[in-house]
Parts: sequence; structure tokens; C-alpha cells
Amino acid sequence: MRNRSIISGIDWWTIILFLTIALFGWLNIYGSSYSFDQTSIWDFSNRAGKQLVWLGTALVIGAIILMIEEKAYEVLGYIFYGVMILLLIATPIFARDIKGSLSWLTLGPISLQPAEFAKCFTAIAVAKYMSRYGYKVQDLRDLIIPFALIGLPMVIIMVAQKETGSALVFISFLLAFYRQGMSGYILACGLACIVLFVLVIRLGEVALPFGLGNMGILISTLLIHSIALCILIFREKEMRTTIILSIGIALCYGIGLLINIWTPVNFNYIGIASLIFATIYLLLQAVRLRKNSLGWLMGFVMLSTLLCQGCDFAFNKILQDHQRIRIEVLLGMKDDPHGAGYNVNQSLIAIGSGQTTGKGFLQGTQTKLKFVPEQDTDFIFCTVGEEWGFIGSAGLLLVYLALILRIIYIAERQRDKFSMIYAYCVAGILLFHVTINIGMVLGLLPVIGIPLPFFSYGGSSLWGFTILLAILLRLDAARVNKMQG
Repeated sequence: MRNRSIISGIDWWTIILFLTIALFGWLNIYGSSYSFDQTSIWDFSNRAGKQLVWLGTALVIGAIILMIEEKAYEVLGYIFYGVMILLLIATPIFARDIKGSLSWLTLGPISLQPAEFAKCFTAIAVAKYMSRYGYKVQDLRDLIIPFALIGLPMVIIMVAQKETGSALVFISFLLAFYRQGMSGYILACGLACIVLFVLVIRLGEVALPFGLGNMGILISTLLIHSIALCILIFREKEMRTTIILSIGIALCYGIGLLINIWTPVNFNYIGIASLIFATIYLLLQAVRLRKNSLGWLMGFVMLSTLLCQGCDFAFNKILQDHQRIRIEVLLGMKDDPHGAGYNVNQSLIAIGSGQTTGKGFLQGTQTKLKFVPEQDTDFIFCTVGEEWGFIGSAGLLLVYLALILRIIYIAERQRDKFSMIYAYCVAGILLFHVTINIGMVLGLLPVIGIPLPFFSYGGSSLWGFTILLAILLRLDAARVNKMQG
């Protein structure tokens, strides 16, 4: 009776969308890895055959998860998270170096990437903490702890395992925070930081005349001031604060111009000084007026100041050579069609050659002749574009959109916060993966090496995403059964 009630509560639309993506992905893995001397579609020595095994075991894992009591995921959330952290720490010790990454554990014939499972267990831990009684995302303490839960595996994966792409996925958890009422200032701050990073790096090589500094820092500084003043005027309605802040900034630059009459002054330092002034003044105003929004604005200005100073260091000292070159190619700072830009260029050729309807299944020349590296993993979308054309590519994107919207719908109908927060974490992870993967294949974003969910070749990613989705379906089935009971 219990098994029957679980089956009746499962959201079958989600399963149909999942199977549609997974089976279409397997078909494209077969197409991208196909060789002319291949005789059988069921050959388990090639990647298509192996992926079929991964898919079968994923379905078994999903079925097992659906049989487990839904309360187990919430009750054991921190234990799952702790075990996962220990596994992430141990991975670089035992992992083999694969293209500069220490993120793969070899267990006999199977290679697993623990980072793929870390997303699921982190989502459970975050949902558990944020669903506790009295939690308020607006409180600083209640914001710091879940941020720490997300940041810890993120740092381990990025620093110890040298896997930047898998680490950046954890940014997607911001969707759950925002749904719980997190200030929009934080999201705006994140977007502004990306813009500032691009400006500082891209324009950092453009020198101002007379040794006044570089264009990147100057424009970034003026942009930060403009954003802060616009928020003060149009959102906060703080005219007095706006006027005093404007006068202070103008004085910083005015004093710099006066000093420059007698001795050359680097205006980058003047800009940083004006940002420090703005940070201190906004802090004093936030305390005096007791307005948290001014505190968030102060945090944005302070973080932007640190970013302006730290971008160059992070870009040249923290990022690996291949990551740095990929960003430079994307921003137009370098032209490397036979090196860092090769994958993207060949991918664009493959997608463009598919035109509207595609060349047909197993008819793609770019993929069959292996012109696109990683064409069945990170760059598998180019196979879709070449063989199925614009119609097939758009259809796949629509299915992904339907799946993500369905998960959001499931999230909104939950009656307990744990299930809702977890569902938004799942939606954020899928949205991030799809956006970044397709963006990098189309040359719109840097190549960071993350798979297309349920679609790319690989057991770790398929199992990881399946576990994410299966737990969500189990939590949702419990809600339906409680309503029926």
C-alpha cells in the first residue's frame, strides 16, 4: 500500500521531461561518438553503450530514493553534508591528475567525481538550516551560516581539486535565497561585480594620458559611484545623503586635479580614495538612520572597492593559465583560434552548418570527423545543432525550460519550507548548468567545463542530477500523500 501511495504521488510530468532529455542525450552521445566501423548500437565498449548502463543504474538509484522515507533527507541532512565534505577533502589525496584537475576518484572500472554529488547534499543542508523555526534571511547571522555551508565545498573544489567550473555552480543557490526574501541588493551586487571584473580586466591595458592610471579602474570607479547615487535618489529617496556624498566625491577628484598641477597623480588612487570615503559615509548613515538598506549599499561599495583592487591579482595569480587565456579570448583581448578558442570556433562551425533542420542523424561532418573536442561531454550541444539544426536545438531548450518551470511549480506548491527551498536549489542548479553550458558552446561565456544536465556523457553527472531530482520527487510525493490522507 505504501509503494502504491508513493507511485500515485509522483509528479509524472517531471519524469517524462527527465526521460525525454536523457534519451535524446543518449541518442546524441551515440551520434557524437559514432565511428564508421561501428556495427552495433548496443556495443557497451563505446561511450553510447556505457551511457546506457549509466542511465539504467540512474533509474535504479532514483527508484531506491523514492522508496526511502522522506523525513530521512531532512533529519540526516547535516550528516550527509559532513560525509560529503570529508569525501571532497580526501579526493585530491587519492585522485589522479587529469588535465590539471584532482577531482576524480577511480574505483575499479568506475571513475566518479564527488563534486557532482556535493551539489545535492549541500542543497539538503542549506534547505535544512533555512527551514528551521525563526529563520530570517534578512538577519545577518541567518545569512552567513548558509553562505558558509555553500562556500566550504565551493572553496575545496576550487582550491584543492582545481575544478573552477564545478565550484562556480554553487552560485546557483542564490535563487533559493532570493525566493526566501533575500535583498535584491545582493543579486545586483553579484551582477555588478561581474561587470566590474570585465571592465577592469578588459580596459586595464588602456592607459590614461599623462600617466594618470588606466581606463579600467577609472570607469569602474565612476560606475560604482553612479550606481550608488542612483539607488540613493530613486530607491532610498535620501536627497541629503546623496548631496553630501556627491560633494565628497567631487572634492576627492577636485583635490586630485589641483595636486596634479604641481605633480603627476595617479587618478586610480583618487578613485579608490573616493570609494573609501563613500563606504565610511554610508556606514555612518546606515547606523544613524538605522536603515539596513543603506548597510547593504555600503557593503556593495566596499566589495566593489576591494574588487577593483583585487581583480588584477585574482586574474593573474589565482586563475590557471588556461582559464585566463579563455577569458582573454572571450573578451577579445587575444585571438587564439588554434589554441584556447579552438573548441568554441569548431563548435560554432558545427552548429552553423546544421542550419534550420540539421544534416540528419549520423550525418554531421564536424562531429563524425572529430573536429570538436569534448563533443559528447561539455560540447555535446554542437552535435544537436549540426545534426538536428535550429529546430532540434530550440526543441531541446524548450524541454529544459519546461523542466525548470515544472520544478519551480513543484516548489511553490510545497507546504513545508524544507521541500520548497530544496526545490528552488534544484531549479537554480539546473538553470545554471544549462545557461553556462550552452553559453560557452555558443561563445557567449568563458569555457569552464560543466556538463549539460541529463544530456552529456558521464556517470557522475547523470547520477548526481538524478539523485537531485529523485529526492525532490520523493518530497513532493509525500506532500501529495499527506493531502490525500
